[in-house]
Amino acid sequence: MTDTSAPQAPNEGQNGATPAGLRVLGQYVKDLSFENPGHTPVQSQPNIDLGIDVGATPHADGNGIYEVSLKLSAKAVSDGTVLFITELDYAGLFQLQNVPQAQLEPLLLIECPRLLFPFARRIVAEITREGGFPPLLIDPVDFVQLYQQQYRRAQEAAAASGQTPPVQDA
Repeated sequence: MTDTSAPQAPNEGQNGATPAGLRVLGQYVKDLSFENPGHTPVQSQPNIDLGIDVGATPHADGNGIYEVSLKLSAKAVSDGTVLFITELDYAGLFQLQNVPQAQLEPLLLIECPRLLFPFARRIVAEITREGGFPPLLIDPVDFVQLYQQQYRRAQEAAAASGQTPPVQDA
Protein backbone atom coordinates (compact mmCIF):
# COMPACT_ATOMS: atom_id res chain seq x y z
CA MET A 1 0.00 0.00 0.00
CA THR A 2 1.39 3.41 -0.95
CA ASP A 3 1.07 6.54 1.17
CA THR A 4 -0.24 9.29 -1.09
CA SER A 5 -0.54 12.00 1.56
CA ALA A 6 1.55 15.14 1.26
CA PRO A 7 4.65 15.27 3.44
CA GLN A 8 4.29 17.23 6.66
CA ALA A 9 6.55 20.05 7.75
CA PRO A 10 8.77 18.96 10.67
CA ASN A 11 6.87 21.04 13.26
CA GLU A 12 3.32 20.45 12.08
CA GLY A 13 0.86 18.12 13.73
CA GLN A 14 -1.53 15.80 11.90
CA ASN A 15 -4.13 18.53 11.39
CA GLY A 16 -1.56 21.02 10.08
CA ALA A 17 -1.42 23.01 13.31
CA THR A 18 1.80 23.61 15.16
CA PRO A 19 2.00 21.23 18.14
CA ALA A 20 2.13 22.50 21.69
CA GLY A 21 5.57 23.61 22.75
CA LEU A 22 7.60 25.02 25.61
CA ARG A 23 10.81 27.03 25.16
CA VAL A 24 13.10 28.28 27.89
CA LEU A 25 14.09 31.81 26.86
CA GLY A 26 16.23 32.60 29.89
CA GLN A 27 16.91 32.02 33.57
CA TYR A 28 18.11 34.52 36.16
CA VAL A 29 18.42 35.39 39.83
CA LYS A 30 15.81 38.00 40.74
CA ASP A 31 16.80 38.27 44.39
CA LEU A 32 19.33 36.53 46.61
CA SER A 33 20.15 37.13 50.25
CA PHE A 34 22.27 35.37 52.82
CA GLU A 35 22.39 36.39 56.47
CA ASN A 36 24.72 35.03 59.11
CA PRO A 37 23.39 36.91 62.15
CA GLY A 38 25.33 35.24 64.93
CA HIS A 39 28.60 34.19 63.30
CA THR A 40 28.18 31.14 65.49
CA PRO A 41 30.10 27.94 64.75
CA VAL A 42 27.92 24.88 64.25
CA GLN A 43 27.90 22.84 67.48
CA SER A 44 25.23 20.30 66.49
CA GLN A 45 23.16 19.29 63.51
CA PRO A 46 20.97 22.33 62.80
CA ASN A 47 17.25 22.23 62.13
CA ILE A 48 16.50 23.57 58.67
CA ASP A 49 13.18 25.28 58.00
CA LEU A 50 12.72 25.21 54.23
CA GLY A 51 10.12 27.13 52.26
CA ILE A 52 9.26 26.73 48.59
CA ASP A 53 6.87 28.87 46.58
CA VAL A 54 6.09 28.97 42.87
CA GLY A 55 4.41 31.71 40.87
CA ALA A 56 3.81 32.56 37.24
CA THR A 57 2.83 35.79 35.52
CA PRO A 58 2.39 36.73 31.89
CA HIS A 59 5.33 38.75 30.59
CA ALA A 60 4.71 42.29 29.35
CA ASP A 61 5.84 41.30 25.84
CA GLY A 62 2.96 38.84 25.50
CA ASN A 63 3.45 36.30 22.71
CA GLY A 64 2.79 33.42 25.12
CA ILE A 65 5.76 34.42 27.29
CA TYR A 66 5.52 33.87 31.04
CA GLU A 67 7.84 34.56 33.91
CA VAL A 68 7.92 31.64 36.34
CA SER A 69 9.42 32.35 39.75
CA LEU A 70 10.77 29.70 42.13
CA LYS A 71 11.34 31.06 45.62
CA LEU A 72 13.47 29.04 48.04
CA SER A 73 14.05 30.09 51.63
CA ALA A 74 15.98 28.32 54.36
CA LYS A 75 16.59 29.11 58.00
CA ALA A 76 19.10 27.04 59.99
CA VAL A 77 18.75 26.98 63.78
CA SER A 78 21.00 25.15 66.23
CA ASP A 79 20.48 25.17 70.01
CA GLY A 80 18.06 28.11 69.70
CA THR A 81 20.53 30.21 67.72
CA VAL A 82 19.90 31.24 64.11
CA LEU A 83 22.93 30.16 62.11
CA PHE A 84 21.87 31.50 58.74
CA ILE A 85 18.91 32.64 56.70
CA THR A 86 18.97 32.51 52.94
CA GLU A 87 16.36 33.46 50.37
CA LEU A 88 16.51 32.98 46.63
CA ASP A 89 14.03 34.15 44.00
CA TYR A 90 15.08 32.37 40.81
CA ALA A 91 13.06 32.95 37.66
CA GLY A 92 12.81 31.87 34.08
CA LEU A 93 11.15 33.19 30.97
CA PHE A 94 9.19 30.53 29.14
CA GLN A 95 7.40 30.76 25.83
CA LEU A 96 4.38 28.51 25.44
CA GLN A 97 2.83 27.82 22.07
CA ASN A 98 -0.49 26.17 21.33
CA VAL A 99 -0.98 24.99 24.91
CA PRO A 100 -4.65 24.30 25.69
CA GLN A 101 -5.99 26.60 28.41
CA ALA A 102 -6.73 23.59 30.66
CA GLN A 103 -3.03 22.64 30.62
CA LEU A 104 -1.58 26.13 30.97
CA GLU A 105 -1.55 26.44 34.78
CA PRO A 106 -0.16 22.94 35.49
CA LEU A 107 2.54 23.46 32.86
CA LEU A 108 3.56 26.80 34.37
CA LEU A 109 3.43 25.68 38.01
CA ILE A 110 4.76 22.11 37.69
CA GLU A 111 6.93 21.63 34.61
CA CYS A 112 8.59 25.05 34.47
CA PRO A 113 9.69 25.01 38.15
CA ARG A 114 10.93 21.46 37.63
CA LEU A 115 13.26 22.83 34.94
CA LEU A 116 14.43 25.71 37.17
CA PHE A 117 14.96 23.70 40.36
CA PRO A 118 18.41 22.14 39.71
CA PHE A 119 19.89 25.58 39.02
CA ALA A 120 18.27 27.17 42.09
CA ARG A 121 19.38 24.22 44.25
CA ARG A 122 22.99 24.72 43.14
CA ILE A 123 22.87 28.44 43.97
CA VAL A 124 21.56 27.75 47.50
CA ALA A 125 24.26 25.11 48.04
CA GLU A 126 26.99 27.48 46.88
CA ILE A 127 25.79 30.49 48.91
CA THR A 128 25.60 28.47 52.14
CA ARG A 129 29.06 27.00 51.49
CA GLU A 130 30.49 30.46 50.77
CA GLY A 131 28.84 31.64 54.00
CA GLY A 132 31.03 29.22 55.96
CA PHE A 133 28.57 26.34 56.38
CA PRO A 134 28.29 22.92 54.78
CA PRO A 135 26.43 23.26 51.46
CA LEU A 136 22.66 23.03 51.91
CA LEU A 137 21.60 20.36 49.45
CA ILE A 138 17.84 20.60 49.05
CA ASP A 139 16.10 17.29 48.36
CA PRO A 140 14.22 16.98 45.06
CA VAL A 141 10.79 18.64 45.16
CA ASP A 142 7.53 17.03 44.06
CA PHE A 143 6.06 19.98 42.15
CA VAL A 144 2.84 18.05 41.44
CA GLN A 145 2.21 17.73 45.17
CA LEU A 146 3.15 21.38 45.72
CA TYR A 147 0.70 22.43 42.97
CA GLN A 148 -2.06 20.33 44.53
CA GLN A 149 -1.41 21.90 47.96
CA GLN A 150 -1.58 25.41 46.46
CA TYR A 151 -4.78 24.46 44.65
CA ARG A 152 -6.39 23.16 47.87
CA ARG A 153 -5.42 26.35 49.74
CA ALA A 154 -6.96 28.44 46.95
CA GLN A 155 -10.14 26.33 47.13
CA GLU A 156 -10.36 26.74 50.91
CA ALA A 157 -9.75 30.49 50.69
CA ALA A 158 -12.44 30.83 48.01
CA ALA A 159 -14.90 28.80 50.07
CA ALA A 160 -14.17 30.88 53.19
CA SER A 161 -14.77 34.13 51.28
CA GLY A 162 -17.90 32.80 49.53
CA GLN A 163 -16.34 32.86 46.05
CA THR A 164 -16.51 30.11 43.46
CA PRO A 165 -13.57 27.75 44.04
CA PRO A 166 -11.08 27.27 41.20
CA VAL A 167 -11.36 24.23 38.94
CA GLN A 168 -8.33 21.95 38.99
CA ASP A 169 -7.08 20.89 35.58
CA ALA A 170 -4.33 18.47 36.57
